Amino acid sequence: MEPTESTADEPALLEDAPLDLPNGTETATFGAGCFWGPDARFGALEGVARTRVGYAGGTEPDPTYFALGDHTEVVRVAYDPEIVSYEELLETFRASHDWHSAASKRQYRSVVLAHDDEQYELARRDRDAIAERTGRSPATDVELLEAFHAAEPFHQKYELRSRPIVGDELETLYGEAFVNSTVVARLNGFAAGHVDRSRYDALLAALDLPTPILAELRRWR
Repeated sequence: MEPTESTADEPALLEDAPLDLPNGTETATFGAGCFWGPDARFGALEGVARTRVGYAGGTEPDPTYFALGDHTEVVRVAYDPEIVSYEELLETFRASHDWHSAASKRQYRSVVLAHDDEQYELARRDRDAIAERTGRSPATDVELLEAFHAAEPFHQKYELRSRPIVGDELETLYGEAFVNSTVVARLNGFAAGHVDRSRYDALLAALDLPTPILAELRRWR
């Protein structure tokens, strides 16, 4: 497939996102409970090029969903800082889960895994500012990321996969590009209800997809 046309507010959405993202793209990683929800919420954001869920923050060398060890479920977000800032991603992170109290399992803890010292300091300042403003310390850990382990395919874009007509058809259509696709990230977010009507209509108008898929997508509005 060819890249889609640009929408009014953001650059062309890559249907088949390349393995190497464009220069200037940055990466952020967050743990915010079960990773299905944050994957969809971040994927709906303008400026986010790619999302992928996985495991991080622990010591198990090869974690899986059924042998997680001390890792946490996380979402890794590739984004264009010219469109969406790291601070805005932190706001989305806060909105995507209950950060007021500690999770019952380390698997679902609230954590910001910084990719560099700048992200680390921004996350720490954000947490401190919330504590000062609310009088409550967020139960959010801030750590430097050591390694990210991608989760199994059935966890990737879970909200979209749960819509069999669209999810199955798109996975067949996109093949190996399904997880990396910016369009799939958007549709995963829209499937979870994170829909801005004007952006959704613009995206559908730009897509060259089979009629049955487009018809089903229009029913989500």
